[in-house]
Amino acid sequence: MSEGREIPVAVYAAQFDSLAEPVAVDAGELIVDAARRGGVQIQQPCGGQGRCGRCAVRVESGRVRRRSLLRLSPTDLAAGYALACQTVVEGDIAIVVPPPERIERRLTTDHVAPEVAVPEGYDAGRSQSVRRVVLRLVPPSMDDQRDDWARLETTLRRAAGVERLQASLEQVRGLGAVLRASGWEVAVTFDTGREQDDAARLIRVQGAAEAAGRPLCGLAVDIGTTTVTAWLADLATGRVLQQAAEYNQQISRGEDVISRIIYAGKGAGGAELRDLVLDTINGLVAAACGQAGVDPDDVVKATVSGNSTMMHLLLGIPPESIRREPFVTAMNHLPLLRAGEVGIAMHSDGVVDPLPGVASYVGADITAGALAAGLHAAPQTTLFIDVGTNGETVLGSAEWLVACACSAGPAFEGAGIEHGMRADRGAIEEVWIDGRTYEPTCRVIGRARARGICGSGLISLVAEMFLTGILDKAGRIDATLGTPRVRTGPHGAEYVVAWAGETESGEDVVITTVDIDNLVRAKAAIYAGFTVLADATGVSLDSVDRILIGGSFGKYINVEKAIEIGLFPDKPWDRFDYLGNTSVRGAYLALLDREARAEIARIASAMTYIELSADNSFYEAFTSALFLPHTDLSRFPSVAAATTNGG
Repeated sequence: MSEGREIPVAVYAAQFDSLAEPVAVDAGELIVDAARRGGVQIQQPCGGQGRCGRCAVRVESGRVRRRSLLRLSPTDLAAGYALACQTVVEGDIAIVVPPPERIERRLTTDHVAPEVAVPEGYDAGRSQSVRRVVLRLVPPSMDDQRDDWARLETTLRRAAGVERLQASLEQVRGLGAVLRASGWEVAVTFDTGREQDDAARLIRVQGAAEAAGRPLCGLAVDIGTTTVTAWLADLATGRVLQQAAEYNQQISRGEDVISRIIYAGKGAGGAELRDLVLDTINGLVAAACGQAGVDPDDVVKATVSGNSTMMHLLLGIPPESIRREPFVTAMNHLPLLRAGEVGIAMHSDGVVDPLPGVASYVGADITAGALAAGLHAAPQTTLFIDVGTNGETVLGSAEWLVACACSAGPAFEGAGIEHGMRADRGAIEEVWIDGRTYEPTCRVIGRARARGICGSGLISLVAEMFLTGILDKAGRIDATLGTPRVRTGPHGAEYVVAWAGETESGEDVVITTVDIDNLVRAKAAIYAGFTVLADATGVSLDSVDRILIGGSFGKYINVEKAIEIGLFPDKPWDRFDYLGNTSVRGAYLALLDREARAEIARIASAMTYIELSADNSFYEAFTSALFLPHTDLSRFPSVAAATTNGG
């Protein structure tokens, strides 16, 4: 077959009811790209590297060439399965695309009743960078022929002390019409910038009557690798009007930052990832504004937090250098941007402020989190752990801060788990298991029928399975217990947490061997990260006075269960404080207060970053932590005392 010949490819998607329209592609094109042309999205959790095996499709007929057989058994190959990201078209073919994995069916926007305390003493006139003033301009005349812009600048300087004002060409084009239509009485909205001597940035000029009664709103956004969270706030009062959270749509192209960086380097992958995260953010903006009764055009400022890779992908900055030695970002301290150029669906001339990061794997989510946690002002030695996909850790006090990061994976946020889900209605959040019968008792969010298991529920479940002997130290399920709760499933041994008659879907909710392995690897990465950080700074974990837990579900973690699986150090429970999503909280504080924003910049400049891949110490610590709770049980005396199978 000659190179470049067009080949019609019939793509049948099992999640649809009918045959997809044939798609003409070139010989040698990957199946995943051919399917996308036909409007069929095939998930690539490993970023198209062929590592995860979850983009497998069945070739019904025709010629293909498999570049990789990884994750495919002889039985799979005999049945015609191929990895869509590693298989190219060599002739007319028809394929079947299995339905998306279970986690994708659980992507439901979460609207949370706002319960956020406005910072004490908040004064918009003093703290806020966004201002709106009503001006009455003197109309031009034969005796006063100043141009429209000079007339606006002069009046604004007298009324609000604004010495310099920046505007876009589009704003200047529309200025004259607005001034004349309003009878020269206008409301001017502007942002005074980060520093006292910054030029003010014009956001909007509108008729004073039109502006009357309309709010000025802001947006605090945390772009997590797994979950994106947005808080909509009234800038005049500081009050959070609405909160919303959703899985980051990029997860279908890579579950971790490395996978996404690799995917971004493939053709139009970077643009695709940018579109996916913008779709996620803009969906949250629309949902939050709709719930609060706010016009998105009245959202005039946004502060954005996230790890360095997420910030690069949002802004279309190639992230490749982050994963290549010596592991550097394109820029850690980004300038103020216009919403229109970023692509966020708010007022197009609204200000978008990307918060500063520290290094390749310690980004704005940690600097914002450190501010929200008060770590920069802590008088005692404090350990701050952001429990999430990237497992960032900060150790220090008001005098010094040292940080590191490690890839933990998305298990703690319910992704990559057979029946995983976010902490929403129907999620199993706590489990107790009878050590004699192996029967579980579950607490479900909203007291509803079970739909799945969230991160806190996974920690609780695995701890209970370990303590009751269902799991051994290596995380293996004991298949000899003689209980129907333990059985063999498609992925090996599994434990039934809820029977089909107890669930919303009418299907059993289970935890599989693969799920347990994912959770153990995630907890091992986080534990190894902070132990290596402590060793590198010469600080004993015994001398740490406080342990602060951040992350979107951090406040729901049962500290006892987290210690039992070896996620947190074995210390008295009163040393732990749970703070929830500190990244979005820090973004919210920076949204309201210029000084808080400046403090985040100071934290970013003062924080020292340790690269864990610089030597073998992290790998050795990680390997030692791949057991429940750890290979060295002397590190966990309370667990040793509570279990009979702890060695």
